[in-house]
Amino acid sequence: MTRIDRRALFASGAAAALLAATGASLADTPKVGGSLRLAVPRDDSLEQVARGAVFDTLTEIAPDGTLRGELATGWQTDAKARVWTFDLRENALFHDGAPLDVLDVMTVLGDVGRVEALADNRVRLELVEANPGLPFLLADSRFVITRDGQGVTPLQHANGTGCYRVERAEDDRHFLGRRIAGHYKDGSAGWAETLEIIVIPDARVRAEALREGYVDIAALPQGQELSSQRGLRFFPSETDMALAVAGHVGMPRQVGTNRPLDDGRIAERWWLI
Repeated sequence: MTRIDRRALFASGAAAALLAATGASLADTPKVGGSLRLAVPRDDSLEQVARGAVFDTLTEIAPDGTLRGELATGWQTDAKARVWTFDLRENALFHDGAPLDVLDVMTVLGDVGRVEALADNRVRLELVEANPGLPFLLADSRFVITRDGQGVTPLQHANGTGCYRVERAEDDRHFLGRRIAGHYKDGSAGWAETLEIIVIPDARVRAEALREGYVDIAALPQGQELSSQRGLRFFPSETDMALAVAGHVGMPRQVGTNRPLDDGRIAERWWLI
């Protein structure tokens, strides 16, 4: 059996925080606190989950597939679904302390159609062609709202309105995000105090990191390494394993099926018991 390469694991800078494992049973009620630790392969998983923690979009798709507002509190359209108006959240702050500005939203929507500000917290968007599904489209990570139209900068300098601020980031190796106190989603998302994402290229080593309690979630682990391990859950199944999850991790009853990492929303939606 392959033993975990601790030098490779800790080279990411995760260090002693990875040693703290929680042992409790699953509960459906989210709890606040703890460090949620995720082992991923060397692909776009780190980027996907980290950016889901740091940035927001106008809308989001909940785990059950329903659409809800994020930085938009409401929206309306005309009968042809070609002209849209979006009401913007007034209590959202970027991590540098700047409030969400209508110009930040206009910069993103300008790639979709002709946009204008109707007020400090309302924008109008006119599409070239009708699109009844526009609010679902705007939940995609391509449409994250960034400060001053800066675009999606390297993670080390990312400045979003999401539940987690970047504390440390190394490309293709490690990410550490810390929950924002007083965030507008307090009480509904962002349960863990910190989120750690550790890149471990070898699937067998990711499996062992989960088995030994170094991480709480392993993405695409080596299935046979975990087949005899009790207390784990597998998504979507043990035979078709995309995620292996420790028993002390709380998770939504449904997980986004387009991408197994809960559409990059693990940081906001999952918790430790």
